[in-house]
Amino acid sequence: MYSARDRVEEAEWLAELERGADSLELSAEARSTAEDLFLSNVPESERSKPAVAAAALYAAALLAGEERAQTAVADAMDVSRLSVQQRWKPILEEAGFRPPSW
Repeated sequence: MYSARDRVEEAEWLAELERGADSLELSAEARSTAEDLFLSNVPESERSKPAVAAAALYAAALLAGEERAQTAVADAMDVSRLSVQQRWKPILEEAGFRPPSW
């Protein structure tokens, strides 16, 4: 779980998530879930944050029933599709969900 301080410290990345969600036209539910997933999985390395943010956004869209292509999410967040592909399942598992097997 994360604290209110985490939200303040990661404000820049939360703004990036919001920008990506705008680009993908995601609902408030998906946006809120993406923020929760990201804040619960913030990596220490600044270099890893874009990929984790994109994966959180992709996973949140799935959970909200607003599936978007990994490529579309990657483009919206300016990361590679491979970055999303490699990180979204562990983020769901960490949150207590069982990722689909497809």
